[in-house]
Amino acid sequence: MKYTIITFLLGIGFFAQAQNKNTKTHINHTAIFVMDIAKSGDFYTHLLGLDTVPEPFHDGKHIWYKTAEHTMLHVIQGALQKKEYYKNQHTCFTVPNFNAFIEKLNVLNWSYEDVAGNKNKITTRVDGVHQIWLQDPDGYWLEINDDNY
Repeated sequence: MKYTIITFLLGIGFFAQAQNKNTKTHINHTAIFVMDIAKSGDFYTHLLGLDTVPEPFHDGKHIWYKTAEHTMLHVIQGALQKKEYYKNQHTCFTVPNFNAFIEKLNVLNWSYEDVAGNKNKITTRVDGVHQIWLQDPDGYWLEINDDNY
Protein backbone atom coordinates (compact mmCIF):
# COMPACT_ATOMS: atom_id res chain seq x y z
CA MET A 1 0.00 0.00 0.00
CA LYS A 2 2.82 2.38 0.96
CA TYR A 3 4.59 1.77 -2.36
CA THR A 4 1.37 2.23 -4.31
CA ILE A 5 0.82 5.69 -2.77
CA ILE A 6 4.43 6.73 -3.42
CA THR A 7 4.22 5.48 -7.01
CA PHE A 8 0.93 7.33 -7.48
CA LEU A 9 2.39 10.58 -6.07
CA LEU A 10 5.51 10.28 -8.21
CA GLY A 11 3.30 9.72 -11.25
CA ILE A 12 1.32 12.85 -10.46
CA GLY A 13 4.59 14.79 -10.10
CA PHE A 14 5.87 13.63 -13.47
CA PHE A 15 2.51 14.35 -15.09
CA ALA A 16 2.48 17.88 -13.63
CA GLN A 17 6.00 18.51 -14.92
CA ALA A 18 5.02 17.30 -18.39
CA GLN A 19 1.99 19.57 -18.34
CA ASN A 20 4.13 22.61 -17.49
CA LYS A 21 6.67 21.92 -20.23
CA ASN A 22 5.75 22.77 -23.83
CA THR A 23 2.00 22.57 -23.32
CA LYS A 24 1.37 24.81 -26.32
CA THR A 25 2.43 24.56 -29.92
CA HIS A 26 5.29 26.99 -30.55
CA ILE A 27 7.73 27.88 -33.30
CA ASN A 28 10.95 25.88 -33.08
CA HIS A 29 12.58 27.31 -36.19
CA THR A 30 12.02 28.79 -39.59
CA ALA A 31 14.22 27.97 -42.55
CA ILE A 32 15.23 29.81 -45.68
CA PHE A 33 16.79 28.30 -48.81
CA VAL A 34 19.60 30.49 -50.18
CA MET A 35 21.93 30.66 -53.16
CA ASP A 36 25.11 31.81 -51.42
CA ILE A 37 25.56 30.68 -47.80
CA ALA A 38 28.55 33.00 -47.26
CA LYS A 39 26.66 36.09 -48.42
CA SER A 40 23.58 35.17 -46.39
CA GLY A 41 25.73 34.31 -43.39
CA ASP A 42 27.42 37.70 -43.58
CA PHE A 43 24.03 39.42 -43.74
CA TYR A 44 22.45 37.62 -40.79
CA THR A 45 25.60 37.64 -38.67
CA HIS A 46 26.99 41.12 -39.29
CA LEU A 47 24.13 43.26 -40.52
CA LEU A 48 21.38 41.79 -38.32
CA GLY A 49 23.70 40.74 -35.50
CA LEU A 50 22.27 37.26 -34.92
CA ASP A 51 24.32 34.71 -33.00
CA THR A 52 24.99 31.31 -34.53
CA VAL A 53 24.29 28.07 -32.71
CA PRO A 54 25.87 24.67 -33.40
CA GLU A 55 24.28 22.79 -36.27
CA PRO A 56 24.62 19.02 -36.65
CA PHE A 57 25.46 18.77 -40.35
CA HIS A 58 28.92 20.40 -40.46
CA ASP A 59 28.74 20.38 -44.25
CA GLY A 60 29.15 24.10 -45.00
CA LYS A 61 25.58 24.23 -46.31
CA HIS A 62 23.80 25.14 -43.07
CA ILE A 63 23.97 28.02 -40.61
CA TRP A 64 21.69 28.04 -37.60
CA TYR A 65 20.94 31.28 -35.74
CA LYS A 66 19.34 31.82 -32.38
CA THR A 67 16.41 34.20 -32.81
CA ALA A 68 14.80 33.80 -29.36
CA GLU A 69 14.89 31.43 -26.43
CA HIS A 70 14.51 27.96 -28.03
CA THR A 71 13.76 29.46 -31.48
CA MET A 72 16.06 29.50 -34.49
CA LEU A 73 16.48 30.53 -38.09
CA HIS A 74 18.03 27.85 -40.31
CA VAL A 75 19.81 29.16 -43.41
CA ILE A 76 20.32 26.39 -45.97
CA GLN A 77 22.50 26.54 -49.10
CA GLY A 78 21.14 25.12 -52.34
CA ALA A 79 18.72 27.50 -54.04
CA LEU A 80 19.44 27.65 -57.76
CA GLN A 81 18.00 31.09 -58.45
CA LYS A 82 16.72 34.14 -56.68
CA LYS A 83 12.93 34.28 -56.39
CA GLU A 84 10.47 37.10 -55.90
CA TYR A 85 8.79 37.13 -52.49
CA TYR A 86 5.78 39.03 -51.19
CA LYS A 87 6.36 41.59 -48.45
CA ASN A 88 3.41 40.24 -46.48
CA GLN A 89 5.25 36.91 -46.15
CA HIS A 90 8.10 38.08 -43.95
CA THR A 91 10.09 37.53 -40.79
CA CYS A 92 10.17 40.31 -38.22
CA PHE A 93 13.08 41.13 -35.92
CA THR A 94 13.02 43.64 -33.09
CA VAL A 95 16.38 45.38 -32.68
CA PRO A 96 17.66 46.81 -29.38
CA ASN A 97 18.44 50.23 -30.88
CA PHE A 98 16.27 51.06 -33.90
CA ASN A 99 17.99 54.38 -34.71
CA ALA A 100 21.46 52.81 -34.57
CA PHE A 101 20.24 50.05 -36.90
CA ILE A 102 18.96 52.64 -39.40
CA GLU A 103 22.35 54.40 -39.23
CA LYS A 104 24.11 51.09 -39.88
CA LEU A 105 21.95 50.51 -42.97
CA ASN A 106 22.71 54.03 -44.20
CA VAL A 107 26.47 53.58 -43.71
CA LEU A 108 26.35 50.24 -45.55
CA ASN A 109 24.08 51.75 -48.23
CA TRP A 110 21.60 48.90 -47.64
CA SER A 111 18.18 49.72 -49.07
CA TYR A 112 15.12 49.80 -46.81
CA GLU A 113 11.61 51.16 -47.11
CA ASP A 114 8.40 51.82 -45.24
CA VAL A 115 5.38 49.55 -45.50
CA ALA A 116 4.13 51.45 -48.57
CA GLY A 117 7.43 50.98 -50.42
CA ASN A 118 8.85 54.51 -49.99
CA LYS A 119 12.64 54.21 -50.05
CA ASN A 120 14.59 55.07 -46.86
CA LYS A 121 11.40 55.92 -44.96
CA ILE A 122 10.11 54.63 -41.63
CA THR A 123 6.54 53.55 -40.85
CA THR A 124 4.99 54.36 -37.48
CA ARG A 125 2.27 51.82 -36.80
CA VAL A 126 -0.98 52.80 -35.09
CA ASP A 127 0.42 51.33 -31.85
CA GLY A 128 3.48 53.61 -32.03
CA VAL A 129 5.96 50.94 -33.10
CA HIS A 130 8.46 52.09 -35.76
CA GLN A 131 9.23 49.68 -38.57
CA ILE A 132 11.17 49.36 -41.77
CA TRP A 133 11.28 46.70 -44.44
CA LEU A 134 14.32 45.30 -46.23
CA GLN A 135 15.35 42.26 -48.20
CA ASP A 136 18.16 39.83 -47.50
CA PRO A 137 20.56 38.80 -50.30
CA ASP A 138 18.08 36.24 -51.64
CA GLY A 139 15.11 38.61 -51.59
CA TYR A 140 13.40 37.37 -48.42
CA TRP A 141 11.50 40.24 -46.81
CA LEU A 142 12.32 41.26 -43.26
CA GLU A 143 10.52 43.71 -41.03
CA ILE A 144 12.73 45.44 -38.47
CA ASN A 145 11.02 47.24 -35.61
CA ASP A 146 11.42 48.74 -32.16
CA ASP A 147 8.53 46.96 -30.44
CA ASN A 148 9.17 46.68 -26.70
CA TYR A 149 6.27 44.39 -25.79
